[in-house]
Amino acid sequence: MNPFPVRVSAVSYLNAVPLVWGLIHGPSRDQFQVDFTVPAGCADALRNKQADAGIIPSIEYQRIPDLKIVPGLSISSAGPVRSVLLISQFPIQKIRSLALDTSSRTSACLAQILLQRHYQIAPRLEPEAPNLKTMLSRCDAALMIGDPALASDFPGLKVYDLAEEWRAMTGLPFVFAVWGVRKDAASPTLVKHFQQAAGYALEHMEEIARSEAKRTGLPCSLIREYLTKNIDFSLSEKNLEGLQLFYRLAQESGLTNGTKPLEFVS
Repeated sequence: MNPFPVRVSAVSYLNAVPLVWGLIHGPSRDQFQVDFTVPAGCADALRNKQADAGIIPSIEYQRIPDLKIVPGLSISSAGPVRSVLLISQFPIQKIRSLALDTSSRTSACLAQILLQRHYQIAPRLEPEAPNLKTMLSRCDAALMIGDPALASDFPGLKVYDLAEEWRAMTGLPFVFAVWGVRKDAASPTLVKHFQQAAGYALEHMEEIARSEAKRTGLPCSLIREYLTKNIDFSLSEKNLEGLQLFYRLAQESGLTNGTKPLEFVS
């Protein structure tokens, strides 16, 4: 086990705050060095051994060697999630080109699986920075994730919530992100700290909502509802079932090279 402080790469989006807030403000805050980035950056930090643990896009567990997952915690949704959206100028069946937010990896895979399997279409894919106006000037539709999706209105456009779309196709929740830990940093003590930090944050949800309202400019009521109703921070049996189906479909769609079994820190 690496000595404390543990280097943690954390997602800068609102949906990850309850997993991270306790690491910064809770009783074990001296044990962690937390750096913030977008989901794709968290995965790269673990891949490049610049972090010991990170909130990674769930698909990246299949792509990064020597990782374990912290049990019991995730960023999941049974739909609607409200912050992972396919925004289109046309009905979804008529999409011929799709701009993919480069901040995302799991959501990009999810969008491709849904379009191929649920709608039987395979639009041209264009990686783009998350600027909706630019994305829609170049493509029929755009994938937007995180706070920019949650904070915006889209008048005149078709909006598809991907967690809802996944639920409609599979009947299962979708796991967007998990805590990934490098095997050389994995220990029961680390699991205990992460789980206690999440519990501490959930006990301070009102304080988090007020703080995040100041940071994001979003209404406190929206933040509270989003974090308590749209996002599920557990990794329940149903969530695991959805995750394993996602991994199988990703492999079948050629988005991963294989499907390794889930290995948890214990």
